[in-house]
Amino acid sequence: MKADYASMTSLCLLRLSAIGDVCHAVAMVQAIQKQYPQLHITWVIGKVEYQLLKHLPGVQFVIFDKSQGWRSYAALRKSLAGQKFDVLLHMQVALRATIASLMISAKIRIGFDKARAKEGQWLVTNKAVEPLATPHVLEGFMGFAKTIGVKDLTPCWNIPVPDSDTQFANELIAEGEKVLVICPAASKAERNWLPERYAAVADYAVSKGYRVLLCGGPSQLEVELAKQITGFATQQIESFIGKTSLTQLLAVLKNASVVIAPDTGPAHMAVTQGTPVIGLYAHSNPGRTGPYNSLDNVVSVYDEVILEQKSAPIKWGTRAKGEGLMTRIAVESVIEKLTLLE
Repeated sequence: MKADYASMTSLCLLRLSAIGDVCHAVAMVQAIQKQYPQLHITWVIGKVEYQLLKHLPGVQFVIFDKSQGWRSYAALRKSLAGQKFDVLLHMQVALRATIASLMISAKIRIGFDKARAKEGQWLVTNKAVEPLATPHVLEGFMGFAKTIGVKDLTPCWNIPVPDSDTQFANELIAEGEKVLVICPAASKAERNWLPERYAAVADYAVSKGYRVLLCGGPSQLEVELAKQITGFATQQIESFIGKTSLTQLLAVLKNASVVIAPDTGPAHMAVTQGTPVIGLYAHSNPGRTGPYNSLDNVVSVYDEVILEQKSAPIKWGTRAKGEGLMTRIAVESVIEKLTLLE
């Protein structure tokens, strides 16, 4: 399908979740805005993710609340009633996203290439991005911008936060203060590192003049993990688990000197703020899902684990399965990365 993207006036983006992925998507959206500053952009997004990005300039958000079940689709249809977009960027491979896309009217419907267009996505699109052999998620997203004619695909981010949240972070972390933020919890417990090892790294950091903060959400898993870490630590660690909004956390990550995290949203939030991240990986390929601008700082045992579980050739992005994989990450390996960042 030949299209004159320079003449388009409206674009709809469908990317519902998760925090890390919407951070990648922001870079793509802002690359599009740079080339097409007059383009009207509507983003269909998840309820939680909206809380992080709701101040994004030049974007109208439509919230898709999956907790409403089938009613969420009717609500989306109602929210978009009467709108027909020039282009839909269908950027989520999930059955609920495929169904949600049916509520969006668009002339050109761009999805992933054949190898990545799973969960029926290929049934509801009429154009595909170029295939990529070994893309980072961010690069995969940038393929959508490239498809509609964007030339400059260099990722950059501008995610505004309210002044009150910036003030919160500035009061918490003084200018020039040496601060390590540990965001210890991923969405699945098996991707978390051991609490005693987080504590050992925190103790080392304090000995090197860092102030150490624990940050994350209010879930019981995260609260319990924070208690365990502080219990094992011999030095003072301050816990702000469950005590910040997403935009407050974003501001805190901006003020941090360095962030340590497993494969979780705050790692990617820190990347958007230009803060170095030491990512801890065992289950997923950091080449695909690691902190984009800090891939050299990643401590990963993924390659050795996946070779034990799968025979070559191994499909890009294949996840390693099983409990206890994160125990293969040594405290010394993380401390080495931290030392290199000082």
